[in-house]
Amino acid sequence: MIIDDYIRYIETARRYSPRTVAIYRDILRRFSDFAGEGSGASDDVLLDSLKGPVLRAYEVGIMEAGLTPRTVNLHLSVLSGLCRYLIERGRLKANPVKSLARPKMQKRLPEVFRKEAVDAYLRDTAYLITEYEALHGAKDYRKKLTERLIISILYCTGIRRAELISLRVGSFDPRRRILSVLGKGDKMRDIPLVVSLCKEISLYLTSVESTLGCARVADDPLLLTDTGKPLYPMYVERVVKGVFAAGTGIAGRRSPHVLRHTIATELLDEGADLNSIKELLGHASLAATQVYTHTSAERLKKVYLSAHPRAKNGGKNGDQS
Repeated sequence: MIIDDYIRYIETARRYSPRTVAIYRDILRRFSDFAGEGSGASDDVLLDSLKGPVLRAYEVGIMEAGLTPRTVNLHLSVLSGLCRYLIERGRLKANPVKSLARPKMQKRLPEVFRKEAVDAYLRDTAYLITEYEALHGAKDYRKKLTERLIISILYCTGIRRAELISLRVGSFDPRRRILSVLGKGDKMRDIPLVVSLCKEISLYLTSVESTLGCARVADDPLLLTDTGKPLYPMYVERVVKGVFAAGTGIAGRRSPHVLRHTIATELLDEGADLNSIKELLGHASLAATQVYTHTSAERLKKVYLSAHPRAKNGGKNGDQS
């Protein structure tokens, strides 16, 4: 089957993440059901459906179903990728998706947490580090220590949730103060660590080994849940949402990825160059990193409008004193 072959291709040859593969599979199955009029289309029917009129009908259908312009564009991008795959294998002559008019998307700037809110959390939980000996045996101590380390690593390094989960004990090099991270496309990158984070990771590893009653090896997961199991996506999500809940001065989306946006924006505000931020975040191209320049520009605009005397007065002529 064409779709099954393509999914295997993006899994193995292109090394797409499991989440991306799942999204592609769902979209392609939806189009296959559309082409097959309610049931999965055969290869011949699917190939015959990869034409302008059918694709336009599909696009209109998912828009009428209430999908956002961003999601509609994602569907079209997935179908375009399938068409390119078929062209390379001589089963399609041209890419019909290119002829479609795509819905316009409103440019969405990355959301960020207020620096004061993140700093307040790290300051309020510093006792977990400084009073380790006194608290080590206390109930829920390691759970709180784990939560703090999840926030610290995400905020200080800007790594993705999946990268955090994939960290191993051997990923941490305290001597060189480096964290080796396996990113998208199985690409490794080394991220420098501040001294305080090195101390925090070392303390956490000591706490885990003491609780488990045995030494851990390089291939063991670096971070464990409070029950001693390896981290999983929803655990990390719950930690971030729990830490930055209502009352912390943070509105909008609360997710691990927002911490990634936050440190990238702060680094740019502090004068870090785009190429350095690109390497830190593990972006494949500089274009993905440049979005943070827009966020910084928006911040500057807000400061200007709230502080500049002419801006506060609406830019009217006359004496501002």
